[in-house]
Amino acid sequence: MQHYKDTFIDLMGGSMGGVACVYVGQPLDTVKVKMQTFPHLYKGMTRCFIQTVKRDGIRGLYAGTLPALAANIAENSVLFAGYGMCQKGVAYAAGVQRVEDLKPFSNAMAGFFAAFFSSLTLCPTELVKCRLQAMREVALAQNMEPERIGPWKLTRNILRADGVPGMFRGLTSTFAREMPGYFFFFGGYEASRAFLTPTGKTKDEIGPVKTVLCGGFAGVVLWVAIFPADVVKSRIQVAGSTDPMSKVLLGIIRSEGILALYNGLGPTVLRSFPATGALFLAYEGTKKLLHGLMD
Repeated sequence: MQHYKDTFIDLMGGSMGGVACVYVGQPLDTVKVKMQTFPHLYKGMTRCFIQTVKRDGIRGLYAGTLPALAANIAENSVLFAGYGMCQKGVAYAAGVQRVEDLKPFSNAMAGFFAAFFSSLTLCPTELVKCRLQAMREVALAQNMEPERIGPWKLTRNILRADGVPGMFRGLTSTFAREMPGYFFFFGGYEASRAFLTPTGKTKDEIGPVKTVLCGGFAGVVLWVAIFPADVVKSRIQVAGSTDPMSKVLLGIIRSEGILALYNGLGPTVLRSFPATGALFLAYEGTKKLLHGLMD
């Protein structure tokens, strides 16, 4: 029973964290996707931000928010529930009695394995989000007016054209991004929590400000480590490409140079610090609240 309760609490904590992450970080995520997929149109973060607001208003910065919410709630609920289960598995393999006593590297390995499961839930919703965010630029590239379309109609269009496999376009690059990324994400979070824990206290007692700082640090480490894979994933999903990840990666390097793999890194880092800080604050707060109610 305790095992099921812990999984439920991790799942709810991840869900609340996902909501907080989207509302804090969505505008700069939109800027990131536009810069990744149309680098010839946007030479800088500020220019992309201003042009988006001029053309589409503040609402344009929140394009794809609904699928982003679905993606983050689905991903983070599965991710954190999987993380809790994988922590128990890693602790058992390492001969550690309590997951609270795991070292940062062991927590990083638990995050790596948990990301396999969360990738399966993330890929379809991330696909819809990216296409909605880049819809104007795709239409302009084809000399067409951008279509007014929502996430549900776009999903039906993808299913009609490509079937269920079409919703998993970019799954390989999602695995390549998520699994090593969450190794650094959870490793960075737990290492920074251990570093900021005063003598005589536990990591759960560091307070909300330090929790936000640790979450922000984890987010920055995550994105710096995985950004090239994220660029490739965005290109594949926006274009609907069926080319393998390695071919798309080499094509970007040959035609645009290796720095193209870091287009949009600036807004991503700016977004990730407050967004993942909010994610972990909501996650830890929800866990504490639910443990108090259920114990």
